Parts: sequence; structure tokens; C-alpha cells
Amino acid sequence: MRKELRIKKNKEFQEAFKKGKSFANRQFVVYVLKKEGQETFRIGLSVSKKIGNAVVRNQVKRYIRQTFHELQDRIHTGNDYVIIARKPAAAMDMHEVKKSLEHVLKIAKVIKKA
Repeated sequence: MRKELRIKKNKEFQEAFKKGKSFANRQFVVYVLKKEGQETFRIGLSVSKKIGNAVVRNQVKRYIRQTFHELQDRIHTGNDYVIIARKPAAAMDMHEVKKSLEHVLKIAKVIKKA
């Protein structure tokens, strides 16, 4: 995931929380904020210390980034996505993370049919 496709600034996270719509399942919460005039989508990740130690948190973030990389052709552009990992995400492998994130994105209606 290229750096320009990531949300880094606290102000941008807060804007997504306040103005965006949230969708959730047991493992993830996804905030979707529509951005006019933005050709690509951007993602921001939030993985709390409650999830586990640094190794586990970084692994969860890698899995989420990889999922978005694999789904990038199917995800609607022009949006900012903030993904918050919940505790059950720590025990999941790559395929479970992908399946769970696809589920949340389908609920949010931001993913195109395969």
C-alpha cells in the first residue's frame, strides 16, 4: 500500500469519525467518509494495545493492508476508510481477516461484486 493511500494525520481520522458512516462486525469497525474529487481511496488503521503486543498489532495491520491491496480493483474510489480492529482480530489468519473485511465492506456497500 503506497504511502499516499494512507491516512496518517489525527485531524483526518477525527473527520472520518465525526462525518463518516460506521459499519461493523465482531472483528472490525469501518468508517467510510466520501471525499469529492479524490480519484483513489485512502485507508487509516487503528489497532489498539488491547489487541496484543507490537508483533501482533503489526501483523493485524499487515493483513488489513494486504486485503485492501488484493481488493483494490473492487473497492469504490473517492472514499476514506478508517479500519478499527477489535480484539478477535488478533487470533485470525490472513484468510479470515480478508473474509471478515469483505463482509464489513459489503455491509457498507462499497465493494463491487466479483
